Amino acid sequence: MEQLLLDRRLQTMVEEYVPSGDTLYQLVDLFSLFSDYTRLRIISALSITEMCVNDISKLLNINQTTVSHQLKLLKTSGAVKSLRQGKVIFYSIRNEMLSDILLKGVEFLGY
Repeated sequence: MEQLLLDRRLQTMVEEYVPSGDTLYQLVDLFSLFSDYTRLRIISALSITEMCVNDISKLLNINQTTVSHQLKLLKTSGAVKSLRQGKVIFYSIRNEMLSDILLKGVEFLGY
């Protein structure tokens, strides 16, 4: 086995910092929320205000069935929550940190 060039302190830091197990899988799931063009647009819109499927569909020019499918995935993942008011269901971001991640991505790109 080859010896590492890093000193023991840095080796320990890397071993402790790099996620593993459930944490790693949860991070993969989190970042996969941003891996779909349509889902990313919906997350961006919901970061501004809560909306119903019809409003999302009209504002973003996306088929209602597609919006509903993506919202189901986002809700299942815990990224969005819903609130029924009569016959209308309103969706919103569950945790503002999701919006922060999106903004950090934009910052990273230099916009």
